[in-house]
Amino acid sequence: MLDVNAIVDADLKGLSPAAITALAQQMLGHIREQQQHLQQRDERIAQQALEIVHHAREIERKDAELQFKTAKLEKVNFELARLKAWKFGAKTEAMSAEQRRLFEEALTEDEASLLAQLEQLQGELPAQGDGSTKQQRRPKRQALPAHLRRVEHRHEPEDTTCPTPGCGQPMMRVGEDVSEKLDIVPAEFFVHRHVHGKWACKCCQVLVQEPVQPQIIDGGMPASGLVAHTLISRFVDHLPYYRQEAINARSGVHTPRSTLAQWSGRAGVALEPLYDVHKRFVLGTGVLHADETPVAMLDPGAGKTKKAYVWAYARGAFDPTPGVVYDFCLGRGAQYPIKFLGPPREGEQGWQGTLVRDEYAAYESVIDAKTHPGRIAAGCLAHARRKFDELIKANTSLVAPQALRRIAEIYRVERELAGMSGHERLAMRKDITQPLWEKLREWLQIERDKVPDGSATAKALDYSLRHWTALTRNLLDGDVPVDNNHLENQIRPWAMGRRAWLFAGSELAGQRAAVVMSLLQSAKLNGHDPHAYLKDVLERLPTHPASRIEELLPHRWQPPI
Repeated sequence: MLDVNAIVDADLKGLSPAAITALAQQMLGHIREQQQHLQQRDERIAQQALEIVHHAREIERKDAELQFKTAKLEKVNFELARLKAWKFGAKTEAMSAEQRRLFEEALTEDEASLLAQLEQLQGELPAQGDGSTKQQRRPKRQALPAHLRRVEHRHEPEDTTCPTPGCGQPMMRVGEDVSEKLDIVPAEFFVHRHVHGKWACKCCQVLVQEPVQPQIIDGGMPASGLVAHTLISRFVDHLPYYRQEAINARSGVHTPRSTLAQWSGRAGVALEPLYDVHKRFVLGTGVLHADETPVAMLDPGAGKTKKAYVWAYARGAFDPTPGVVYDFCLGRGAQYPIKFLGPPREGEQGWQGTLVRDEYAAYESVIDAKTHPGRIAAGCLAHARRKFDELIKANTSLVAPQALRRIAEIYRVERELAGMSGHERLAMRKDITQPLWEKLREWLQIERDKVPDGSATAKALDYSLRHWTALTRNLLDGDVPVDNNHLENQIRPWAMGRRAWLFAGSELAGQRAAVVMSLLQSAKLNGHDPHAYLKDVLERLPTHPASRIEELLPHRWQPPI
């Protein structure tokens, strides 16, 4: 048979038509085979090119991630160094005894928080240097008081036959490891006694033992219930750590304030990923409340306090799944809400919707139509009312009582509409409250013409008239409330905290408080007992899949059965 790859003209001479046809078919088959080989080669090349591109992108992603974590590690190390400088160089002589105690608690809490972040980052970054690790010495803790009730938990393998292939002999119990965790139920401390039995096979010298479950504070004394109790005492009941130490001591339990601060610092770091997901949930609404409140923050270098702010954001007052999130910031400028409501990542969209707020100037940049066309402003009738209420308290206006009566009529109708759907509420507003608003505006304009410019009464009237469009936004959207009182109620815990703590010990301490209080206040809004919620979350966090972290959000959480 002729080789189709080596045919020349002389080979075709003398061939019959049938032979030529057969040869042509053979050549066509060969061509098709070559085409298939070429196509397969092209596909392999294309696949390899895709793999190279994917690999290059993965390298870029990992490199960016490494750079981010390295930068974060440098920042944490810098914060730790600065913390130590504050610890030994702060001007504490200008502080009162109470301030000194709170300052020391905040430093201890911050240090524990930074060390927890440092451990996480060092575990995620590749090993450097000679690969040796310096074992951190743990202080020897005191034995738990013997008089406390013990709740024993036995951890034994389900199968006590030897796991060695081909053996299958029953193992015998050869000992146990015991660890104890201090816990608390309201008004009672008790101890969880975990007994991990050791089972061995004499034939194979094999030892089997149930593994120790990861804890929110590994190797430490506290169970999750006690950590939750400490956080709630601090951020819900507003008890400084030195007071908690004294309260615990009355039950015969020694928990130094430095230890309590360390627990809170480490727990705050563990809760940060949940806070980030919770923030996305709160901002995933079309009606958002915003407000801010001052908090004193210690300035260690000056030995005195300076003013910081907590910015608060809550889902709409009529939202069936409520939630609030706090952001601790060093100032009151517009850059803070702009950043918080901006795109979480490059290429993504920032928050869009109706923002219910007061008329503080910083919000004008947040809702600017040119830079944020998807945002609309809604005003607060309670703030307009407050202007007239202040006139009554000062006894300087005959107009104010009439204004309050007219505003009260609007509020009376709004209370009746509270349980309706947004569509029903909007329809009722069109029929009932819109005429009340129109009469109020007409009356405001008439009264304004009667009073001189610059007077207190004129300023109160001007406030409502100047912001009329925002105040009446609720007449266009049934889901928009008439005021910002819903969020002002969620800021109240910070006002109570100001009186109890006196100040936030540092920016880090303020941010940690924002994390914990966002979750606890949202749990309360959703009808949960904050201790039950936080205790369960702290128990589950160490082993809970990151892909299912939404299950631990306050509005999704279900009490364990």
